[in-house]
Formats: sequence, structure tokens, C-alpha cells
Amino acid sequence: MQNCSLFSRIQDTTCPISDMSQSNLFTLMVVIPLIFSQSHSAKEKDCVCELQNSGPAFPVNKLNNVEFTATQCTWNITSEKMTEVDRLVLGLQHRIRQLLDNVSMLEKEDNGNLYAAVSLRIIELELAEIQDLLDKLNRTTNSYQQLSVQAAAELQDMENTMTELEKFDHMQVMVQQRENQRIKRDLEHCKAELNSTSPAPTLSPGHCGLGSMVNVSGPKTYSLTVYGTSYSFGAWGRDANPAPGDENKYWLVVLSSSNAFGNFIRQYSSLSTIILGIGPTDTYISSSNPTTNTIQGPNMIMYSNALYYNCYNTYSVCRFNMTTRSVSTVALPSDTGYNNKFPFGHLATSYSYTDMDFATDESGVYVIYATTSNYGNVIISKIETSNPPVFNQTWFTSLHKKTVTNTFMVCGVLYATRYVDKEIEEIFYTYDTKTNEERYDLRIHIKKLQTNIKYINYDPRDNLLYVFSDAYIATYEIVLASSLINNILSFIHQ
Repeated sequence: MQNCSLFSRIQDTTCPISDMSQSNLFTLMVVIPLIFSQSHSAKEKDCVCELQNSGPAFPVNKLNNVEFTATQCTWNITSEKMTEVDRLVLGLQHRIRQLLDNVSMLEKEDNGNLYAAVSLRIIELELAEIQDLLDKLNRTTNSYQQLSVQAAAELQDMENTMTELEKFDHMQVMVQQRENQRIKRDLEHCKAELNSTSPAPTLSPGHCGLGSMVNVSGPKTYSLTVYGTSYSFGAWGRDANPAPGDENKYWLVVLSSSNAFGNFIRQYSSLSTIILGIGPTDTYISSSNPTTNTIQGPNMIMYSNALYYNCYNTYSVCRFNMTTRSVSTVALPSDTGYNNKFPFGHLATSYSYTDMDFATDESGVYVIYATTSNYGNVIISKIETSNPPVFNQTWFTSLHKKTVTNTFMVCGVLYATRYVDKEIEEIFYTYDTKTNEERYDLRIHIKKLQTNIKYINYDPRDNLLYVFSDAYIATYEIVLASSLINNILSFIHQ
């Protein structure tokens, strides 16, 4: 075999240098060293090139080590571990409250400094359980501290390795990716500023200063209730106008009889406790279910420490005072639909006993219903939250109630939803109670994690939608745009 050197002029016609352009030859000589060899055969002659990279080899093993370490971190740091300490602390708080209650009861049983032996034994056992929880909490905290230190060291090692590997990025791909990510972040920040809103002021309907709804994001929170999948109909949320000290409370009602009727309200001290199902307080309307003035249907709201709902087997609105545990009622028109005459639903199903819906917004409480005299179309009535409640202004719409899956109010505007498919619910309709203007052209999508949304209500205190969907509770954030932003968007779209 004869070598054809590129560094001297070669006249051998078996491997002619003239076959290559001078520019290509120069490029090969400058960019990378090449060794050319010629192989002879009886029938044909070929020029064979052997490429040799003069630079260092890419350290694949280092990249594999980084990938392995990242995978280990993902296995070691899970969402369950992230919330385990919170669960232990909540459980500990719950047991301490129980212990205080039992000690208080024991003191009341004191008869000449002679306490009941059984009560003392119960307290002894509770103290032992609290000590076990404390020990477990300490072990878990120490374990997580060690895990945190180890993870920090591994992350630093991975960062150093990736910085070293980036030297092999001669095409500047990583630099361009970081620049693209920065541009995307700036774009998202710009969009957020465009859609940003100030906290909701308490103003008259239609003049909340927030503008119309432009989007729904989420879910922000999503959890199965403490009842599991036993009850697929229910409602939950916060008091839209709470008493001082009750601002952080959450309430939950499940229709525990035939997925249609309920007789008690369960309250929790915080969002964490309702998600974990810890420390509830139950308030009963009646010991029987169903019976006169108990809850019928999943649509209800809490306002000023009172629950508003459809009274059992009537076309009346019930107001249950949570403090006095008394019920007052007010009747809707006698041709109002109830007992599944005008329920919510879609082509595949109807939602049982949803003839009446209740909603809160910045100005108070509303009831949404339908009558035969209005041809089954939606009617909105404002409820004055007196005792007993009375109806104030009423608005009539052209929206047929049985074509709707849910309604809610925001700033005096009624929003209606419809079923699109298992993953999407669409807000398609609005009625402004200030201008009496109706719109059927909204196309705002709500991303569902369960097939059917059985309950929606808006809380003006946090601008969230509270949703009960096939035994799951969830919240969604609504995005409201001012009139100025709406004009800007309209101009851009033109």
C-alpha cells in the first residue's frame, strides 16, 4: 500500500491530487489532520481516508454519572416525603388538642382529689402516643436534614461536572438554549403583567374594577376528600363573608343519602386539614336524612356563618344558621322547578337535584333557578341575607337551564358552563346584571381531572373557583382583564 501525503505534491495517477480542489485540500489541512492511504486491487483502485480526531474524547462516563445521580435524587426526594413532616405536625397538634380536652374532662370528674382510674389510664396512653409521634417527628426531621445536606452536595457536584462538559459544546448549543429560556421567561413575565389584576375591591355588581374573565388556570389544588370515592356529589369552599376569627375555615358537605341529600356540614380549620381530613367539626341540621329543611342537591354556599341551599322536597330556599342551628326559609315562585324538573346536565347525563344553584360574589348571595312560566330558562334572584332571607332584584335570561352544567357569579356577572368532553368544561355564556347584556360566544376552557363537575362557586376573597368533581375537591384561578387590556387585546387581534 502506498501513502498519498497531502503535505507534498504527488503526481501518482492512482491517487491524483488534482481530483481534489485546492480549497478543499487547504480546508482539510487546516481543520483536522487526515491520513490518506491507497489500496490496490486487481480490478479497481480506491482512495481510503482514515479520520483521526486530534482533540480529547468526550467523557461519556461523566455524563452517565450525572444522569444516574439525578435519577437517585428523584427517587430519594418524593412528594410524600416533602409533606410527611407537615402530616406529623398536624397529627401531633390534633392529639394534643384531644389530650387537653380529656384532661379538662378529668378535672371536672374530680371528687375529693380522687380521679377516675380509667380516665387516668386513657391520658397515660395518649401521652405515650404523643411521645411516639414526637420521636417519629425527630427521626424524620434528622433524616431529612441529612438528605438535604447530601442532596446539596450532589447538586453542586453535578453543576461542576456539567460546567466542565460544556467546554465540549463547540457549537454553543447550550448558550443558545439558555438564551431561549431567558426569552421564554421574559415572554411569560410580559404575559403575566398583561393579565395581572389587583385584589378584588368590594364594589357594586358589574363595577368591581377587574373587568371581564379572560381565562381559567389550574387546578391549583386537587384532592380526594376524607370520604374517598363514596360520595360523588357534594360541595365545599370558604365563607365568602366570614366572622372575625373564621377567615381560614373551610366547609365541606357530602350528599350522604342516595347522592342527593345531606344533613350536616363539616368544617376544618385550614386548607391543610381539609385535604388531610384532620380535626373536623360536624354541625347537624337534623338527625334524620332526608327530612324537612335538610339539604337537597349539591348546590349551596356559605355566607356570614349561614348555609344557603335548596330545602328538601320544596321550591324554597333554606338558610341554616351555623351558630344557633336554626333554619329559616323563603319560597320561590310556585312554578319553580324542583325535584329534577330543571336540573343541570348534558347529553350523556343530568345532575340529580340541581334545580337550584347558589352563588356568591363581591356583593352577596344569589339563587339561580328556572320556572315553567319562563319556559325553563335561567332566572337570577338576589337574596338579602336577613333572617328570614328575602328576595331583592330578579333578572330573566334566555339561557335554557337544562343545557348548562353549572353557573357562578363574578362581580354581578353570571357565567354558565357546558360539558365538552371528559377533559374539558367550557364557560360559554355570560349575563351582566348591570347592563342586562347576554353573550353566548365565550370560549374559556376549564381543564378537568375528573369527568363531571358537580359544583362550582366563586370566592371573592381569593378570586378562586371552588369545584367538587366526582368526589374530588379542587380550586381554579380565574384571570380577569381590565377594560383597557381588553381594548389592547382586541386591537392586537385585529
